[in-house]
Amino acid sequence: MSARDNILKRLRERADGPLAAPESDFAVVTGRGWDHAERLARFERWITSVHGEVIHTSRDDWTKVLAGVLDAKGIRRLALGREHPVAAEARAALAKDEVILLDADRDIETWRHEQFHDTDAGLTSTRGAIAETGSLWLWPTPDEPRLLSLVPPIHIAVLDADTVEDTFFDVVEAHGWAGGMPTNALLISGPSKTADIEQTLAYGVHGPRVLVVLLRHAEERP
Repeated sequence: MSARDNILKRLRERADGPLAAPESDFAVVTGRGWDHAERLARFERWITSVHGEVIHTSRDDWTKVLAGVLDAKGIRRLALGREHPVAAEARAALAKDEVILLDADRDIETWRHEQFHDTDAGLTSTRGAIAETGSLWLWPTPDEPRLLSLVPPIHIAVLDADTVEDTFFDVVEAHGWAGGMPTNALLISGPSKTADIEQTLAYGVHGPRVLVVLLRHAEERP
């Protein structure tokens, strides 16, 4: 029997019975009660306060808005997945454009140099967002690996307005993270930034210098 097993055995056989989980009050991290409009307003206020860009669009027109973003920012080489509906729609819409679409589902060793030196931007879907902190949350997959949102100088994230939730606790509870959390859950609260000893901020040193969120609404906004 290993040392670990011995310790666990002693804990299970305690004279005063097994240990019970302490009572926990999570009221402080949930129960904000914001309505949909307030949720979106808080998310946008926080993420733009740290230089994130939010562009509102309808679900029908988002690929046209994407094309406009690519043109405005001079993006000619875009890395993206193939299987996720966001990637599939983007590929179909951009098929006749001059933008070169790079497959992100390849083994990193086969396109390391291309990804780190020749890719202008990465496009990803999102699983949702957090209003309280202005954060996106992503679960990387082989189709949309985590480097897609961490390496290119520009990260374009597609977010559905109805997936924004109040707090991080609400996300964890609603989506059952305790029973199925991935190894690479990502929380993104703006472009990459760092500061030197004099507290001078620099963007893009350790990741994307620009974050663009395409916030998709179910219907055209009035």
